[in-house]
Amino acid sequence: MSETVKEAADLLEMLPESEQRFALELIKKLVLAWDPDFIKLTPAECTELKEAEKDIEKNGTIPHESIKWD
Repeated sequence: MSETVKEAADLLEMLPESEQRFALELIKKLVLAWDPDFIKLTPAECTELKEAEKDIEKNGTIPHESIKWD
């Protein structure tokens, strides 16, 4: 978690619960304005995706029919 996020969480905790809910709704609106379709990746998601792509490139994938789904 970045220092900015920790700082924001600390500030939110200082507010009364009713104001925390208001702040959370504001944050949700900011995120939706930034990425209305939820298609952008966070830095952590980007790192995870790159690692997964490297793993698939190195090791391939498992065929669907090889998995016991029950």
